[in-house]
Amino acid sequence: MAIGKAPQAFPRSEYLRRLDLVKLEMARRNVDSLVINSWANITYLTGNFTRMLAIHALVVSTREEEPTLIVRRMCAPGAFHQSFLSHDKVIGYSESYVGKHDRDGFDAVIDFLHDLGVASQGVGLELGNLTAQAAEKFKARLPNATIVDCTKAVDWIRGVKSDLEIEMMRQAAALADAAVMRAAEVIRPGVREADAAVEIMTAQVRGAEGAPPATGLRPLLMKSSPRVCTPHILWSEDAFRDGSQIDMEVSGNRHQYMAALMRSFSIGPPSERLRRLHEAHAAGIEAALNVIRPGRTCSDVAEVVYRAIEEHGFKKESRCGYAIGIESQTSAWIEPTASFGIGDMTELKPNMTFHLMMGNWVEEEFGYEISETIRVTDTAVEVLTRAPRQLFQL
Repeated sequence: MAIGKAPQAFPRSEYLRRLDLVKLEMARRNVDSLVINSWANITYLTGNFTRMLAIHALVVSTREEEPTLIVRRMCAPGAFHQSFLSHDKVIGYSESYVGKHDRDGFDAVIDFLHDLGVASQGVGLELGNLTAQAAEKFKARLPNATIVDCTKAVDWIRGVKSDLEIEMMRQAAALADAAVMRAAEVIRPGVREADAAVEIMTAQVRGAEGAPPATGLRPLLMKSSPRVCTPHILWSEDAFRDGSQIDMEVSGNRHQYMAALMRSFSIGPPSERLRRLHEAHAAGIEAALNVIRPGRTCSDVAEVVYRAIEEHGFKKESRCGYAIGIESQTSAWIEPTASFGIGDMTELKPNMTFHLMMGNWVEEEFGYEISETIRVTDTAVEVLTRAPRQLFQL
């Protein structure tokens, strides 16, 4: 018996709305068919989040209501199961394209473009997501096409969420909150970091009682003294000790919509230096929340954050936030568009979402983390994550 559809995160009308926005952008760029190979953008336009490790692509055509998803044949049932797409809109290419030196899955995609009758028209590619070899293949096998670089075109469209997407991110935020609160319960002297990680990630998946569970998991980033200067590492084989500082970054996942959350913990009283660093970056968050509203720019937010931190005697070199949304294979939950950084003149709009990130690794042996996932509202800002905004003393 053929596999049926999984419970869909969104109604068909929501996906068609998104596709209409993409087709408007395609028309603006004189593109008749758009080849998308960004995993997050495929999720956005279809609902599919199968772990497709082989070459895959979504072809959006202005001629057809639904796009066509082209994947390795073994991945086709999963792609149909998870997506809103009709059965004939998921094409599985044969193993003759896999593991070969003279052909690959992009040849199957190009064959489809020829069959669709668009090989001599405007073809959009996410060139920034393709290898040089793959880009050359498209140009060589589509000699009569006008190749248009559409890198990040879909990413910018999905930067403004629908109300349905915002609700999904609220659910993801609740999962991140549950993980932080569980961390506060299980981090104790003598507990192995690995054992704590199991409990925290269980909370990431299970969530709070009565709330929806996670539909995916990205392992938490957790580091304890003396590794708190390292932002992007996992737990170690070590155990927590009296006096340890623990920095943690967790996320919640609902149908690939992500909310991120950072908090720091101290086993015993924190040092004066750590307490001051917490106060500085908590002030940075408050400064940002006071200025975020539609019409402001990302640079406006960055300026007030950096000023607040410097007034407390510290300096933050890294950006203080970035657009967040659907999980990506290559960049976690980061949307590759807007950043809270000096000079980013992206205008804030309602239902944009950001990870307001105050992680700061000030020296090779010292750092601190606190953050929130936020949404721009019609008039100001909503903080989606709800865990206490504090330096936890355990």
